[in-house]
Amino acid sequence: MAEVNKLPQEQSTSSERQPRPICGFIPPHVLKHIAESTADIIDDETRNVARATLDLKAKVHAAIAASPQRTIVSSHARIAQLERSGFIPPQVIDNVAHAKKAGIVAGQEQEPLAGAALPGQGQDGKRVIYDCKQTSNLPGTLARAEGQSRTQDRPINNVYDGFGITRNFYKTIFGRNSLDDKGMQLVASTHFRDNGRPFNNAFWSSEIQQMVFGDGDGVVFDYLTDSLDVIAHELTHGVVEYTCNLAYQDESGALNESCADVFACMVEQWHQGVKVDDADWILGQTLFPVAFRGRALRSLEDPGSAYKNDPVLQSDDQPKYYANRYTGTGDNGGVHINSGIPNHAFYLASTAVGGYSWEKVGKVWYETLTSPKIPKTCDFKTWAGVTVEKAGELFADEPAVKTAIQKAWVTVGVLDSSS
Repeated sequence: MAEVNKLPQEQSTSSERQPRPICGFIPPHVLKHIAESTADIIDDETRNVARATLDLKAKVHAAIAASPQRTIVSSHARIAQLERSGFIPPQVIDNVAHAKKAGIVAGQEQEPLAGAALPGQGQDGKRVIYDCKQTSNLPGTLARAEGQSRTQDRPINNVYDGFGITRNFYKTIFGRNSLDDKGMQLVASTHFRDNGRPFNNAFWSSEIQQMVFGDGDGVVFDYLTDSLDVIAHELTHGVVEYTCNLAYQDESGALNESCADVFACMVEQWHQGVKVDDADWILGQTLFPVAFRGRALRSLEDPGSAYKNDPVLQSDDQPKYYANRYTGTGDNGGVHINSGIPNHAFYLASTAVGGYSWEKVGKVWYETLTSPKIPKTCDFKTWAGVTVEKAGELFADEPAVKTAIQKAWVTVGVLDSSS
């Protein structure tokens, strides 16, 4: 955990009204590694892209404030401030700023992903995809709306399909009608670029109630729209917002990130029709070019093992045990780092129960997410306790489910054996 503890420390300004954080897929510590990397496989521009992406919150606030079209997606804007749930952690993006590698994936047309359209979907969760055309103008130009034909733009089609698959997963498995359970539109802006520089992240914005995707730099990260798990992860931040609305700080923030990871894994497994024993339990595996020394950005099976000794990104810093948690103030108190702990608990419980992840353990997690017993500032122990309680209620005739979940939390050190 030595490298993680070098994250920029955030100054407390609790006396001031603060905008909600932007929760990006790529964590700040990853971006920081890129920005500070001395590896000769990347150039200064790649480092500069990482540095610029690190300053995402300010840049996105500015882009939203400057956009004359910001009201186009504000019908559900009950939150007046911005939350960015980025998939790639800041520390990973930092590592890229000190390295260089060429190789952009060719933008070829793809067939639609199976499961992207749900018969009888009607007006619920309609998809609206915009194109920023390599600018920071949000939301951009309308590129594809619900029911329209495929375009010649791969990222736009991928987001459209990924939205459909994720929407249909929540509807089919949990009976949830879009993010707010009221059929809200699913809106995204693609090809977002920062002052002419590539953008190395994807995020959910509470203020404008939509997702925004960068195209990556083509050196350390490829198109973020190529990953179903990235899309499902970011949409799940929207689900979290409309349920227990976990504060994006410390343990509640790590639970927010973990829910996004856990449900993204379930969406991908459901789409592929795989059981827990056949699933890969990793996230972000398609983001990287061939020179990347790792399997993915995160691993639920073995947090801390997704990548090791990469010349740019260094090594995966996620802990799997509570005793090894990050205790600094960087990354909003380690929201992308400590999420590895509840992630691993979900993996342990799911593989112990067997079958499909969403049928039992996933149902418990969803019922916990929507439970009034989960406070906005929920800590790991409270979340764990509610999952154990829900397992007992939902599967009273299958005590093995409750036992597996309780044992998982004990294994990662959140609960003790007497809990």
